[in-house]
Amino acid sequence: MPADEAFLGFGHPAVITVAAVLVVSRALQNSGAVDRIAAAMTVLGDRPTLQIAGLTLLVTFCSAFMNNVGALAILMPVAVHMARSSGRPPSMLLMPLAFGSLLGGLITLIGTPPNIIIATFRGDNGGEPFRMFDFAPVGGGVAAAGILFIVLGGWRLIPHRKGQASREELFHIEEYIAELRVNEDSKVINQAIADVDRIVDEDVLVAALVRGKRRMPAPARWETIRQDDILIVQADPDGLQSLSEAAGLEVVGSYEYSDKDLRSKEVSILEAVVTPNSRAVGRTIRSLGLGRRYGLNVLAVARQGSSIRKRLSDLKPRAGDVVLIQVHDESLQEALDSLGWLPLAQRDLRIGQPKRILLAVGIFAAALLVTAVGWLPVQIALGSAALVLVLVGLVSVKDLYEQVDWPIIVLIGAMLPVGESLETSGAATAVADGLLRLSADGSPVLILTLTLICTMFLSDVVNNAAAVVLMAPIAVKIAHGFQVSSDPFLMAVALGGSCAFLTPIGHQSNTLVMGPGGYQFGDYWRLGLPLEAIIVAVGVPLILVVWPL
Repeated sequence: MPADEAFLGFGHPAVITVAAVLVVSRALQNSGAVDRIAAAMTVLGDRPTLQIAGLTLLVTFCSAFMNNVGALAILMPVAVHMARSSGRPPSMLLMPLAFGSLLGGLITLIGTPPNIIIATFRGDNGGEPFRMFDFAPVGGGVAAAGILFIVLGGWRLIPHRKGQASREELFHIEEYIAELRVNEDSKVINQAIADVDRIVDEDVLVAALVRGKRRMPAPARWETIRQDDILIVQADPDGLQSLSEAAGLEVVGSYEYSDKDLRSKEVSILEAVVTPNSRAVGRTIRSLGLGRRYGLNVLAVARQGSSIRKRLSDLKPRAGDVVLIQVHDESLQEALDSLGWLPLAQRDLRIGQPKRILLAVGIFAAALLVTAVGWLPVQIALGSAALVLVLVGLVSVKDLYEQVDWPIIVLIGAMLPVGESLETSGAATAVADGLLRLSADGSPVLILTLTLICTMFLSDVVNNAAAVVLMAPIAVKIAHGFQVSSDPFLMAVALGGSCAFLTPIGHQSNTLVMGPGGYQFGDYWRLGLPLEAIIVAVGVPLILVVWPL
């Protein structure tokens, strides 16, 4: 790859299109359009089959036209609330929800980055780019088959992880809450709340302060402690004893924990899930300065369905962890957006005004229309739609930057020249020749199937966009070797790139439900492996019918 072409991938239409889709998706979320639909989920009742069918169908439909992680983020709180209201573990609903978000991306050009990459790759290799609904005949058929399998019995293959039917069962923080009285000889009198955790080298958190009849959840760090105050403290037994002895505080007794005592009209307690791109990943909770910046307290952390007992201040959150936080409402949204945490527990749905919903959907539909009929390239249509949505106030300038998944943008921009180098170096030809030799009878159908399976397995261990960039030039070389159309092979790569069902690391949707569902790494293949087998069995014939060799 010549040095002056190494960064041309960042100007590629696929990069611009993916960024525009993320901005448009944010506008649809802000308008309340998806929330209005999600509100209707309450009519599904308590039957698990109906709940799974409703949630999976809804997330599949939404993911066809917006970012699938965004659609999942909106519906995760709904799924968790439905599961807990029915007395079932969320694990029953969350994996079908995640898999449905991946299946929805198969249906349209903008449903998932692999489709966008494949469409532009076709244009770069002498053909016309795939249009908006060119993926629908194959992707829609595969998605329908996948949903039917999940709803009609596939969900029974999911391990039912116990101990998560309620917040209390998941976190058990009542075991670490105690009351400490400030006596006349206490050393913390006239000290600020922020000074309490500096008294001892232990993990201590003041979750509330009681002064007479006044209760202050998540007291300000500069709040001055007075005599006869009662501090509601979260700490392990060693930390509690060390604090009481060092500060001269009287242990009143263990505290009967209740959400009502640690929250108020201004302070909320809620669960959130750590996203893969969260800036908290790999950093200790102490180093994030959450109390100083946002007035936010981390009360507990759960990983794969089990509460973590170690010192929270020294804990480094991982993608998929569930955190129980106490935060002032005025800084809640800013804190979640800045940290990259998604609210998990039931929240008030954003029921948008009809005018805002119609405006957002109308602008988006116009962009889809001009793309579908070929009036404008997809990157121009969606880029213009994103700009208009900002101008009309449905997306703020801040959201314009923050809602773009920059790691994905950088990955695609950096990988596109790598994909091109596979062609210029001859590596794609070498791999294609190797696959051709695997076919004893020289059957293109067999190699088409192998291409689909190889892309599937590759997307389970690396990002799906990277998998498609690597496999697309190989697929074209295979088609040229058989002297057949490259379209069915490109469709097989697009289909396989979006079917990462075997691991929690294959796609962000899988990672996001791992913690809330309490899943283990090996749980995904139980439902994912038969689902991928069905996708191969249905997808290959559909590709051959719609895109003949």
